[in-house]
Amino acid sequence: MTGEERVKPIPIETELKRSFLDYSMSVIVSRALPDVRDGLKPVHRRILYAMHELGLAKNRPYRKSAAIVGETMGKYHPHGDAAIYDSLVRMAQPWNMRYPLVDGQGNFGSIDGDSPAAMRYTESRMESITALMLESIEKQTVDMVDNYDGSLKEPVVLPSAIPNLLVNGSYGIAVGMATNCPPHNLREVCDAILHYIDHPECTSKDLMKFIKGPDFPTGGIICGTKDIRQAYLTGHGRAVVRGRVAIEAKESGREKDKKRIIIKEIPYQVNKAKLIEKIAEMVNEKVIDGITDLRDESDREGMRVVIELRKDAVPMVVLNQLYKHTPLQDSISILLLALVNGSPRILTLRDMVHYYVRHRVEIVERRCRYDLRQAEDRAHVLEGLLKAIDHIDEVIAIIRSSETTEAAQARLIERFGFSVVQANAILAMRLRRLTGLEREALLKEYRDLLQEIERLKTILSSERNILEEIRKEILAVREKFGDARRTD
Repeated sequence: MTGEERVKPIPIETELKRSFLDYSMSVIVSRALPDVRDGLKPVHRRILYAMHELGLAKNRPYRKSAAIVGETMGKYHPHGDAAIYDSLVRMAQPWNMRYPLVDGQGNFGSIDGDSPAAMRYTESRMESITALMLESIEKQTVDMVDNYDGSLKEPVVLPSAIPNLLVNGSYGIAVGMATNCPPHNLREVCDAILHYIDHPECTSKDLMKFIKGPDFPTGGIICGTKDIRQAYLTGHGRAVVRGRVAIEAKESGREKDKKRIIIKEIPYQVNKAKLIEKIAEMVNEKVIDGITDLRDESDREGMRVVIELRKDAVPMVVLNQLYKHTPLQDSISILLLALVNGSPRILTLRDMVHYYVRHRVEIVERRCRYDLRQAEDRAHVLEGLLKAIDHIDEVIAIIRSSETTEAAQARLIERFGFSVVQANAILAMRLRRLTGLEREALLKEYRDLLQEIERLKTILSSERNILEEIRKEILAVREKFGDARRTD
């Protein structure tokens, strides 16, 4: 068949339709939307896995961000280094992430919109909470797939012992769809999960008794609960968020009757510098009246934007004008869209909790099966060693009179009924194992292993026992990392 005969004419609209569908599905599944189980997009998952492989735990030294980006790009994520670094930076910014996953050292930008330093200057490692995202990944708890060139394996999803999608939220724009899941308070989310474990038939309304609403890293005040309730029940809604302010009297001099408005917190994802610019613009255009001075006194202790008022200005009137004409009051859309079994789905609050718990059931079951196999294999070896020590003179005689290792192995198996694994362990045994103390240590290890095997079999005997194991883990997470709500 010639080259011309292999070419088939296709209507351009058919090819455009097929190609655009392929492209859009690639963006949806492989780039823009988080997985409901670990709440991560592929780039974030690959960055964290690369950091895990580099051993960048919280108790280890920082590494250059450029090294982490290079590791991620070279092994798992064949896209631009700038995009990978942007994703790494966002995971380290406490005003973007309710519970940051990366511990950054150096200039990682600011809430004023300042750019972070180049990746060759900054350093990173994982936060303490991130260790829970990757806990027991080496125990075959998640499926591993080929990386982009088939030279390595990477996880399809992380074990995620914290409900990351709910606590840190996710934002992404795909083709024809977007996700806008706000962050929540870890303690409240853990309480909701515990309630779901006890009452699997519960509804989103029941879970709302525990999860009151989003909890933004920048604090603020959510106005009303009607829209939030709709978002939790249907998967889409909105939240009106105001900055937190205080009205103070001027303390000194002839101007003591003057008042000032102090902005202490601003709505989530509002740029502080642009907010101040907008207030100044509205004052210059005389849209907002009564403001005489505006300055930013924020420091490392916290945010403090001071708005000085004219003597005759009514603070609440000025404040309402600020809410109306500037981003001091902002509307945040909520769209709980995530990948479920590789397909995008709009989820209710109950759906998000349900899919997370199902994920953890699978992780705990696979982890226990792995631990059980390891424990049984080790117990099998210890049985052989203990039996050999009981007949040590005969064992030594057989080994000494054998010409080769293979011959010694075969004779031990024939004489005592050892397995190949046990025989090899006996042949590799050191002479110090023959002392009384060493034998006692082996016996203690064997008894402990039998108890562990019994414990693991009990957990695996029913789903209720697996759920109880998840309950213990969630309680531990809540105790260690739970904190007070920031958004009222």
